[in-house]
Formats: sequence, C-alpha cells, structure tokens
Amino acid sequence: MQVKQILNRLQKFKSFVYEHVRFVATAETLIIEAAIRPRVHSRPCCSKCTRPGPGYDTLPPRRFEFVPLWGLPVFFVYAPRRVECPRCGVRVERLPWAEGKQHLTTTYAWFLARWAKRLSWQEVAEAFHTSWDHVFRSVEMAVTWGRAHMDLTGIRSIGVDEIQWQRGHQYLTLVYQIDASCKRLLWIGEKRTVRTLLRFFRGFGRERSQALQFICSDMWRPDLKVIAKKANRAIHVLDRFHIVTHLNKAIDEVRAQEARTLKAKGYEPVLTKTRWLLLKRPENLSAKQDVRLAELLRYNLRSVRSYLLKEDFQFFWAYTSPYWAGQFLDTWCRRTLRSQLAPLKKVARMLRGHRALLLNWFRAKGQLSSGSVEGLNTKAKLTIRKAFGFRTYHAMEIALYHTLGALPEPEVTHRFC
Repeated sequence: MQVKQILNRLQKFKSFVYEHVRFVATAETLIIEAAIRPRVHSRPCCSKCTRPGPGYDTLPPRRFEFVPLWGLPVFFVYAPRRVECPRCGVRVERLPWAEGKQHLTTTYAWFLARWAKRLSWQEVAEAFHTSWDHVFRSVEMAVTWGRAHMDLTGIRSIGVDEIQWQRGHQYLTLVYQIDASCKRLLWIGEKRTVRTLLRFFRGFGRERSQALQFICSDMWRPDLKVIAKKANRAIHVLDRFHIVTHLNKAIDEVRAQEARTLKAKGYEPVLTKTRWLLLKRPENLSAKQDVRLAELLRYNLRSVRSYLLKEDFQFFWAYTSPYWAGQFLDTWCRRTLRSQLAPLKKVARMLRGHRALLLNWFRAKGQLSSGSVEGLNTKAKLTIRKAFGFRTYHAMEIALYHTLGALPEPEVTHRFC
C-alpha cells in the first residue's frame, strides 16, 4: 500500500487532495513530503468567518509537520490561497489540517500532547525529533480545548488543598472533584489567599456551588472562611490526613526537645533513633521495631506520654455516631490540656476550635473519601518533580491540567498511538 493511500484513508480533507508523495534527502535525514492541492473548482474559505469566497491570489508553498511514519519526518506541502471575503476583506484561507499560523498539523499536535501524558516534555521532544516548544504548544492547545469543553454538571463533592511548587513559600491552590464516579483536577490558583479560592467559586457559579453536598479541606483559615460563605449548604469535612500530620509534628517536637534535654543532663540516650517508632502506627512496625518500642514504653518520658495520647486519639475515627465522637473528642482534649505537653496542647486547642467540622467527618462517612485529595496531591507533586522546575506559573498550570484534569479530546477518524 502506498503512503498516499494511507493518508487518504486516515487523513482525508474535504476540498483537498494529495497530489503526490515523495522522499526528499536532506543533509541530516530522509523526509517524506506530501504535496496537497485544492480540488478543481473548490472555493477557499475565509480563516476568520469560515465562509467560502472568491480566490484573490496564492502565497508561496508552506510546510506543515505531520506525524512521523517509520521514524521519518512527514511534511505536508501546500501553497495557501488568499480569499477575498465580502465581510472580512482579503484573508488567508482556512486550512483543515492546521490552526492559524501553526507549522504543526493539528493531528501531530494532539499526537504530541497524548505522549506528553506518559513522558516528560523534553523526552517527548527528543523521541520524536522536535523541539520542546512544539511539545509545550501542543499540550497548551489540548488543555485550552479540553477546558473549554469540560462537563461541570453533576459535581457533588470537591476537595481543596495547597501544595508548594517553588522555594520561598510559593503555593498553588488546587480544587479537585472527588466524586466516586470521577476524580480529577477542576481548578488551579496561584497562592493560597482568600481571593484565590474566591476566584474558583466565582468561575464555578453560584448554582453549582449551592448544589455541592460535600467539601473536604484542611484547617487553613482563608479556605474555611470562603467555603463557609460560598458553599454553606455543603457538609464541610476536615481532611483526616492533615489532623494526623499535626499530631505527628507535635510528637516529633516533644521527642526532639526531650532528647536534647536528656543529652545535656548526661542521661542514657534512649530516644536516639526513635523518631519513626513514635510516628508509625503499631501495625506498620517491623518485628525489631516492636521490641524496641516495648522497651521504650517502660520509661516515664514526655515522649512516651505524647505517643500514648496520639494512639488514644485513633479511637476517635472508629465512632459512627457524631454525638459519641464529640464526647470522646471533648474528653481527649481535656486530658491533653492537662498533660503539660505544650505542642500537644496547641493541637488540642486547634481541634476544639474546629469541633463542628471534625464531627462532619462522621456525617459524611461512607459517602466521601478524603484520601482522594492526598492521592491527587501526590500525582501533582510528581508532575512538578517531573517538570524539573518550570519557572513560570503558566507552564505549571498547563502541566497539571493536562495530567490530572481528565480533559476531553475531540473525536477523530484515526488516533495515532
């Protein structure tokens, strides 16, 4: 089967025909050129209003890069006509295989964008002998099209979180859809302020915001303030992961301070290399760590008391009734505030201040998976790491939408794998 027949089968354009296909030897490699001409008596279409009109003149031939075949670069060669449009004046005709002044065919751009989900953009550029800029423009085109055609109906649960993407406390605010039927990135905002999340709700719309049933977030005050104002009908659930993180940080602070005190007083360094013994769940400890932890628990140390309080708090998540969970939380907070462990007392005050939101976790139990937010955050951080440090917010935004947005793609007659 000839290359011309393959192109006619896979990439056929109305009002245009492939005139001939030939090999061209260059100083670097062998390329395939497919010459295209308009059909006889066909009229060019205006690139602005897409209406057909009389021809004005013909421009010099241009080359458009197509999907490589057998590792050989493929180019479409065509001399664009200019059309004398009654509405828009003299314009270059609309070409069905490329957008505007792009040198890449639309098919090749989508081809590169799909591969950019699997590999880094630099690896895609090297694999297909193109430039990084071509890959970026292709991904940008795919994200722009996908965002314009996103289906935002039926969203019932969202998760809000922040991740650091540059040094110097540079954060991104991420909003995810975490419904059981669909988990994806909905929106990205620069920084983590009140205005940042307000921009999401304004773009999302009042009607969709009021239709939300569940919202999962951490205890960042600006987010709590905006959610209470814009989505007050939803059950607002605090992310369990962040609560456990606060407890672990408090225990680590107590352990580090006590280890320094023991060393200064010349006591036996029993807390040396015990960080993960105190932070890990008992079921995740190895046999050797189990023995070491049992020995450590015999000592009357502040670190041991903080560890026992942390393990005691795990019973909070086993409740099914919000009322009895609230009773347990109140008792635990009172005990902790009398413990003379300053870092844990700080956590207890924080939990007491967010008591109502904590109990929402039980009202939404079985209907919301807050772990989805952390799973998507892990993928977002992996995307940032794979990007090798994009310097601009726009490039990072495009990369995250492309990887995590589950964006739709146009229907095509053939998809190049």
